This record gives sequence, structure tokens and C-alpha cells, in this order.
Amino acid sequence: MQEIWTEKYRPKTLSDLVGQENIIERLKAYATTKNVPHLIFAGPPGTGKTTAALALAHEVFGEQHWSQNFQELNASDERGIGIIRGKIKDFARTAPIRATFKIIFLDEADSLTQEAQAALRRTIEKYTHICRFILSVNYSSKVIEPIQSRCAVFRFKPLTADDVKKYIRKIATKEQLEITPDGLESLIFIARGDMRKAINVLQVGASMDKKITAELLYETSATARPEDVKLLINTALGGNFMAARNQLYDLLITYGLSGEEIIRQIHRTIFDLTIPDEHKVQLMEKIGEIEFRLVEGSNDHIQLESLLAQFVLFGKKLK
Repeated sequence: MQEIWTEKYRPKTLSDLVGQENIIERLKAYATTKNVPHLIFAGPPGTGKTTAALALAHEVFGEQHWSQNFQELNASDERGIGIIRGKIKDFARTAPIRATFKIIFLDEADSLTQEAQAALRRTIEKYTHICRFILSVNYSSKVIEPIQSRCAVFRFKPLTADDVKKYIRKIATKEQLEITPDGLESLIFIARGDMRKAINVLQVGASMDKKITAELLYETSATARPEDVKLLINTALGGNFMAARNQLYDLLITYGLSGEEIIRQIHRTIFDLTIPDEHKVQLMEKIGEIEFRLVEGSNDHIQLESLLAQFVLFGKKLK
């Protein structure tokens, strides 16, 4: 059975982490002095939050004892107060093994209910002498202020294109893959700073062919080519509704995209159009309205056709 590459190539030490240089420097200082405060890792998915917590534990406790002094839990599995009173408190109250403290890593902590967060605040306060907490969140604003004030907040940012390219080339070399220049650029476009997504897309492509091209990646990642989406928008703005509708259905069938995915790609492509900014603002308003309807449960095809119709009418006004 083939190993998942996101785990196979997960950095083991802080020095191996890609990007986030300022954060890594501060975490190394904590590891060196063995003086770790409570931490909040905030940022979008795939930017290294979980990996940073694991690497910190490895360096603080050493290879022999890190797993005994480190507990990882996912708050999205159990959002209520039970996880705080059960698993977290049971681990926090036990003594560390050959260390002065243990680490509890709570992933997706912003999924916890307000009551659970209040209980967590009390647990953090009570067991600080033998336990440190690392909370991983997408949005730190969803964590209550009493917890934020007890933690040092680290804000992870999406990885740069150069960081992703460097790591992807490293994996491609080890897996004996040939990745074309357009394939690499496509991977950057698809991942949008999410290293985990980039590695997953690469592995799926590699299962199909050892030569990684843009066409292969778009087909296996359910992502439409930017130029195809741009053509769709320009056709609609040009006033040809039926042609734009046919192009839309070609995208839906060829790439297997959902309505929300199409909307997201149209949103990204609007900024590349050679039209005045004031027109882009008006188009963005229409896109936002349709996206809201889709989120609320409206029919994908009807709403996307409605958007194209609005683009056609908007294009006629510009003539």
C-alpha cells in the first residue's frame, strides 16, 4: 500500500519547515531553552501549523520521549465540553515523563463551543505547572479572549510560490517524477499557498503518469484551466449567452466541478480581466450574490446560468 506523501514528507524538525521563517526562529528559541508558553497557531490550512507543533515536541522532548509527553486531539471531532472534561483533563493531570511539562495540541480549536472554550480556559489555568497547550485555529478571533490572553499567538501565512516550488521539486526528485514547467506553475495555481494540497495533487497526478503536466493536474484535481474560465467570462460579457452556457457545461462535465468551485474560479479570474476596476467591482457584487445563494442551497446550474445572464446584460451596457 502506497504511503500518503503528506505524512511521508512531513518535516521532522523545525529546521526542515518551509516558509514561516520568523515563527520558526522563535520556536527554536523555545526548544533550546525548554521554556515553552501556551501557544495559538492561527492561519489557513496547509501552512505548517500541525507540523510546527510536532517538530517542536520532537525537539523539546527528544525522539525517545516525545510521543509520551505529546497528545494530539482534533476539536472538530468532539466540539462540546465533554472533550475538555474527559480526554484533555485526563492527559493534563498526569505527570510528564522525564520532562518538566507535557504538550497538548488541540487542532481546529476554533470549532469548540463557547462552553467548551470556557472549560478549556479553566483547564489551562489549573494545569499550567505540568502542561502546555498549543491551539491550532483558522481564525484566532473565534477563540475567546481569556484564552488568547494566556497564549502567544503565531500567525501562519500562505506559503510563497518559491517555497512550494522548492519543496515540490524535492519530492519530485525523490519519487523520480518529471514535472514540466507548466505543470509546476499549475500546481502553484491550484494549491494557492497550501502545501498539503500541493503534495496531495502531485501524488494523485503521479499515480496516473510519471510525467506531471498542467493538463494532467487540472484533470485530476477538479480544477478548470484559468484560460477556460477567462474565455467563459469574456464570452458572456461579449453578449453571447448560449455560447457561454455551453462553455459552462463543458467545464462542469470535463472537470467535474461543483457550482461553488466554479464561482471561486470565476472570482479569481475576474482580477485578470483587462477591464476598468469599477467594472470589476460591479461584477464582484454579482458574483457575491450568486455565491451566497449557492451556500444557502440553491440549484447550481440555475444560479450559474443566472450569473452568466447578468454578465451578458452587463456587457451590453458597456457597449
